[in-house]
Amino acid sequence: MYTKNNLINGIINLGIRQTDTLLVHSSMKVVGQVEHGADTVLDAFMEYMRDGLLIFPTHTWAQINDEYNVFNPETEPSCVGILTNMFMKRPGVVRSWHPTHSVAAYGRDAAEYVSGEELWDTPCSRGGCWGKLYDKGAKILFLGCSLRSNTFLHGVEEWNNIPNRLADTYQALKIITPEGEEIECPQRRHYSSTGDVSKNYGKMLEPFHYTGIARRGFIGDAESVLCDVVGMAALTTSFLRLNQDLFADNEPVPVEWYRKQ
Repeated sequence: MYTKNNLINGIINLGIRQTDTLLVHSSMKVVGQVEHGADTVLDAFMEYMRDGLLIFPTHTWAQINDEYNVFNPETEPSCVGILTNMFMKRPGVVRSWHPTHSVAAYGRDAAEYVSGEELWDTPCSRGGCWGKLYDKGAKILFLGCSLRSNTFLHGVEEWNNIPNRLADTYQALKIITPEGEEIECPQRRHYSSTGDVSKNYGKMLEPFHYTGIARRGFIGDAESVLCDVVGMAALTTSFLRLNQDLFADNEPVPVEWYRKQ
């Protein structure tokens, strides 16, 4: 059974620094048996990252729709796992107001980081929380989950104006503020005629690893991948310029694109 110190050692061995900006995609069940369960996993990250900025996605895209269209960041559960739901309720954690792709943050400048999401009308705008990861030179940890969970790549596609990634029409979504005010926040949702393109994001693991953008390690039982956000954006953008339909299928990335002779 893993202790908090075991988990912190795994975090350190992956190359995460205490002052980093770190977003964590997670699968608690893959971490294995931990003393006192999921709370200890959060304790390990929050204690180690107390001088940095720690972020978990708290998405609600699975349940927010045309009929159930009002997002309350104080009460709406996340659809992306137990750690995300527990994290956003911790003291000192603040949640962004994006109606479908919110995040929760803790630590250095957390309130500033999550502010302003109600100003944007797409899931991963360059000026919102996903774009701010790039500005902060952040890292993304895939804790026991694959790069298919890589919301940031949705952002990279959006910023490169890849066609067939966003709906043409707006969904009439709303946000309830902590003061009880209802704000209109229409959104162009993720859409592709080829289906869910994120299921093909895993093809980037080998190029990211080969070029040093990603490194592998273990936290508990969870085989995990740590990725540099700026490197991910640059390499993925270079690939999209060669083929804007890169993620329309799961064919491997041509090795000559990133393995220089």
